[in-house]
Amino acid sequence: MNKDIIFKGNRCKGNKNRFGPSSFFIQDPTIIFDKMNLQEGQIFLDLGCGAGDYAIEASKIIGNEGIVYAFDISEMIINNFTIRHKAMGIENIKSTAVDITGILPIKDNHIDICFMSTVLHTINLEEKKDMFKEVNRVLKQKGKLIIIECKKDNQSFGPPMHVRISPDEMKSIVSQYGFDKIDFVDLGFNYMMIFDSLM
Repeated sequence: MNKDIIFKGNRCKGNKNRFGPSSFFIQDPTIIFDKMNLQEGQIFLDLGCGAGDYAIEASKIIGNEGIVYAFDISEMIINNFTIRHKAMGIENIKSTAVDITGILPIKDNHIDICFMSTVLHTINLEEKKDMFKEVNRVLKQKGKLIIIECKKDNQSFGPPMHVRISPDEMKSIVSQYGFDKIDFVDLGFNYMMIFDSLM
């Protein structure tokens, strides 16, 4: 565990060499991507991408035939991330400043995997409803929604207890919007849930 890891704006941020808010280095990303089972040529949506670490990793797996959409509400974060991935020569990432609780600039039934890492606890209940409708719209039939959240434990870092979402609460929230929980992964400080879209 990197002792320099802190949280900023209710989302994880790595040490001073990092590029913005990210939970990527809080846990082993290999476990996440193994469970995700992302395939070459697939289309990946990172909602609330922050520094873009997950988007960059996904872009390597899907290859030139795939697309990564990376959305974050902060234009500054997106601008920095766009400069970063272009400097790395990555051409299959489309990074855009988007309010992820509104209409997503993606056509219907287009996404294989929608991914959200340590974002859901920052969104209120009414916004969640609209957001999950949009996620269902853009996901392909039997597309997957994958969510990482902070455990509802007393910890010296991370979001306050009252906004944390327990696994049971997560399942209850997400299931009411047309998703079926198919897997749970304990990541240490965080956890990951994988849902199938039933729409």
